Amino acid sequence: MPNDDGLVDEDTADVPISGVPVRKGRRWSKAKRRAARLEAMQAEEPVRVEILEVGEEGMLIEDLAYELAVSESEILRFLSVRGVMLDNVQTLDKDLVKMVCMEYDVEVLESGPMKVEEMAKKKEFLDEEDLDKLEVRPPIVTIMGHVDHGKTTLLDYIRKSKVVASEAGGITQGIGAYQVLVPVDGNPQACIFLDTPGHEAFGAMRARGARVTDICIIVVAADDGVQPQTSEAIAHARAAGVPIIIAVNKIDKEGANPERVMQELSQIGLMPEMWGGDTPMIQISALTGDNVDELLETVMLLAELQELKANPHRNAKGTVIEACLDKAKGPLATLVVQNGTLNKADIIVCGEAFGKIRAMYDDRGKLVDKAGPSNAVQVIGLNNVPLAGDEFEVVDNLDVARERANERADSLRIERISAKAGEGKVTLSSIAASVSSAKQAGIDTHELNVILKVDFQGTIEAIRQAIQALPQENVSLRFLLQAPGDVSVSDVDLAVASEGIIFGFNVRAPGSVKNYAKKKSVEIRLYKVIYDLLDDLRNAMEGLLEPAEEEVPIGTAKVRAVFSSGSGKVAGCMITTGKVVQDCNVRVLRKGKEVYVGSLDSLRRVKETVKEVGAGLECGIGVDDFDEWEEGDVVEAFNTVKKARTLEEASATVTAALKDAGVQL
Repeated sequence: MPNDDGLVDEDTADVPISGVPVRKGRRWSKAKRRAARLEAMQAEEPVRVEILEVGEEGMLIEDLAYELAVSESEILRFLSVRGVMLDNVQTLDKDLVKMVCMEYDVEVLESGPMKVEEMAKKKEFLDEEDLDKLEVRPPIVTIMGHVDHGKTTLLDYIRKSKVVASEAGGITQGIGAYQVLVPVDGNPQACIFLDTPGHEAFGAMRARGARVTDICIIVVAADDGVQPQTSEAIAHARAAGVPIIIAVNKIDKEGANPERVMQELSQIGLMPEMWGGDTPMIQISALTGDNVDELLETVMLLAELQELKANPHRNAKGTVIEACLDKAKGPLATLVVQNGTLNKADIIVCGEAFGKIRAMYDDRGKLVDKAGPSNAVQVIGLNNVPLAGDEFEVVDNLDVARERANERADSLRIERISAKAGEGKVTLSSIAASVSSAKQAGIDTHELNVILKVDFQGTIEAIRQAIQALPQENVSLRFLLQAPGDVSVSDVDLAVASEGIIFGFNVRAPGSVKNYAKKKSVEIRLYKVIYDLLDDLRNAMEGLLEPAEEEVPIGTAKVRAVFSSGSGKVAGCMITTGKVVQDCNVRVLRKGKEVYVGSLDSLRRVKETVKEVGAGLECGIGVDDFDEWEEGDVVEAFNTVKKARTLEEASATVTAALKDAGVQL
């Protein structure tokens, strides 16, 4: 073949191309051959990427090395120099990947959360081959409702377990799946209950509950009526297309008005059966158990009418309800089997995670060997923590599982990078960054670095969604790390490097970690109730804002005469309102227009310097850099005080400043 320099390789010199013989040239020298081999090897070497997408679960060291076009040993050496020791670790968490990428000037894209509406859509898990082998399965019932309306108390009464006393702030902080036996015609029948949080921040978790459920029980307090989370829970149930049963709770409480509750529900499209509608509404007391049996009978009747069936004689499919990282057991995932039977030692794929089940626990913490349709179990054996809401399925071997998990990871990476590349949405933050400094006077922008450690994977998206409601035009939150598990030394190191704050929700910080953080002057804030976390986060964001200067009016004066005094002029004034004090700020208005703003330098009355002059008295006012006084001018005296701003006030300031700069919003 001819080369760029006109030479011909001796091995291919006589090979014709398209029937045309090639003339044989000089043989290559050894140096030429060595150069050609090096060039070929360089062409096959990986090229460092400019943008790298990293999921919540982190990245394999091997994959990171390939993307950065460096060796694995180089990455390990870089981390060890910074005090991060990795013994037998193959996967780096997201914050470590970011740290490495920062060293090589590679931008990292974070994965975006799934929309709540998408999570609420119910999916059918039956295949065509299952239709001939269907058997009746237990119903999956989700209990939803507003905060403190009695959801957990109702579930507690049903399953006779005091879970309520252990909850912080009276709020269900996670999502649980429990199996109970409901007597129907004297025969106990299994029924699975999902308990979902009622706080507004946990909308995504309620959506997951609606996605896997067959029947939704909406709990409404008789003394409180329909509240925002009540309407949201109803919307999730409708989006999932599942039947709704209304449980009007707390009928034994003083001030209860069930009729008003039913009236409010009828106004949003849920007409009670007793009024000729199709929505069952049962008046209960979860505390005393009144009419709870009637509620359960209604649930089982609806389940019978739906003819719920599944094929237990096949490999299992279902949904991940919750996932977390246990210090002793490793990744834990709560699974709801929706078709087939899940067995111990099965190999499963959960989104980007996979592994062989080493142990399964039921809702009471007992080891089980299998779980049939509608059962909820907690499994151990996955290679990392899956995302809550991921679908799982059983495959034949680990190679297939690994391949499918990698395919899933690749597809998600493409989706997220495409979404990131298409983000052309104009926001106040992006505008403020692009407007020249001269035009954006009065705008101050800051960034708060946050390291978030939580108990469950699903709690991350819940807290993120709650934080999105906070205005972030001036203070933007940068999440360096979002992961389940207790606060560790590596979290403190990351906080030191980034000057960040560590927020922990339902997690612990060991004493050694607290001492290390104290030495490094890193703040660790731990919470049990999401309200407190959001309040402190808001306070931290507002603490970064520059205080606003606010004018406090003192008094006004009118110029009656102008006198010469040494090198300047003095205005003879009559104080009309309030008072004028020494060293205050003054504004001079002439025919309603501002002609001067500055500080008062001299204040005299009857040729003597005074500290203040009250209303109805005459005085002489002078300033060093203004002597263009005219009779009839109005002098406004004021002081400026610094006042802490809220996020909402700062956002309004940004909007006004950008509009003054001529930016269309």
